[in-house]
Amino acid sequence: MALKASLQLRIGTQLTMTPQLQQAIGLLQLSTLDLRQEVQQALEANPMLELEDEFGEQQTREAVEDDWADQIPAELSVDSDWSDTYQDLGTTPAGSGEAPDFERQASSQSLHSHLSWQLAMLDVSDQERLIAESLLDAVNADGYLEQTLDDIAQGLEQDGRRPPPLAEVEAVLVRLQQFEPTGVFARDLRECLMLQLDSLPRDTVLLPQAGRLVRQFLEALASGDRRLLKRRLGLDDDQLDSVIELIRSLDPRPGSQFGDSDNDYVIPDLLVRHTEEGWRVELNPDAMPRLRIQPDYAALIRRADKSQDNQFLKDHLQEARWLIKSLSSRNDTLLKVGREIMVRQIDFLEQGEAAMKPLVLADIADKVEMHESTISRVTTQKFVHTPRGVFELKYFFSSQVGQDGDAHSSTAIRAMIKSLIQKEPARKPLSDSKLVELLAEDGVNVARRTVAKYREAMNIPSSSERKRLR
Repeated sequence: MALKASLQLRIGTQLTMTPQLQQAIGLLQLSTLDLRQEVQQALEANPMLELEDEFGEQQTREAVEDDWADQIPAELSVDSDWSDTYQDLGTTPAGSGEAPDFERQASSQSLHSHLSWQLAMLDVSDQERLIAESLLDAVNADGYLEQTLDDIAQGLEQDGRRPPPLAEVEAVLVRLQQFEPTGVFARDLRECLMLQLDSLPRDTVLLPQAGRLVRQFLEALASGDRRLLKRRLGLDDDQLDSVIELIRSLDPRPGSQFGDSDNDYVIPDLLVRHTEEGWRVELNPDAMPRLRIQPDYAALIRRADKSQDNQFLKDHLQEARWLIKSLSSRNDTLLKVGREIMVRQIDFLEQGEAAMKPLVLADIADKVEMHESTISRVTTQKFVHTPRGVFELKYFFSSQVGQDGDAHSSTAIRAMIKSLIQKEPARKPLSDSKLVELLAEDGVNVARRTVAKYREAMNIPSSSERKRLR
């Protein structure tokens, strides 16, 4: 049967992100230090920009008409799903340069912190969260699981209850294997590489052959047996080279890009202080770039002049205006989200960690009418200075422990455990079971396994070890 070429008309809708809106959303995810570097590069490249002395966008009189320029909206929409602006990191081969630079962000936090942040945003049951936290605790610095699923399930046995079925642990693991960086929670190198291959676009050249090589012939690849690989995969030399190159572009140690601990030196983006009218959240004027249009160059632009030099200035003037507007939109969004978080966590400001309320991205997203991925961008690597210290905004998000009527923040429970241990008798340290009883007296009902996990996460030895150390 002969095939004939034909034309078809299809009608559909597709979200189009202009470069200017992509710039606004891109600025939103930058930390203060990265933003300063971005602004410095803009200052060096655009003669129409200059630093101003006072905080805020300064209104300058410009001897230029605006009818030649594209109209800039009064408000820029920085709210979008992550996939509207960027490809998912897992769908792009390593080193392609098309995905966000997560390596730069990863260097500022530990792998455990990065995975915990993603877990806190996961909508799961209490049982599934307990399993997920145990799996997370078993991940090493390279991103691999160090314990078998059977050992993890047995470790969840508590209060005479049977451990969860392996099928349930396996189901939770599959969900965690969707976390970033792609390849974490793998049990061996083969599974790590397969997770990364599975995340690539289906039309990736020679993807099926690469998957089969990893599944069945990884040992042959390690020994350099090209003859066997070509025969079993049905490839010639050039195709085999392409398959090997694709596999080598993957990261065998996905967790290694993260540091051992979070950086200590930060510049707060927001300031929280208590006034006679209550708690007040403000932008930190020392952290925000202060830009304005260079008035002398703007005055050189003449409406009727269509020379190349004048067009050069017009183009840079428009770019400068967009950048200033994008920075203003970033600040407005950051302030709006920061204020809503502090409204939810006033008890923390007044009483400390033990009063922290459970909070997830969806709570803030619904209130400020933004997408959850926008809230994630706003709260990552953005810091707030409070009377109780400097915290990353995402610190105020924590999972819920217990039912709705008896729900407590995991952060608050950690703080309560730490407080109880600090006050314990020196000669008779509190066991995990005793801590469970004391927490229950305060209305916090948690399992002994949960108490032990939180205690270990805070690097607090067991009661017998604490007694021996004293």
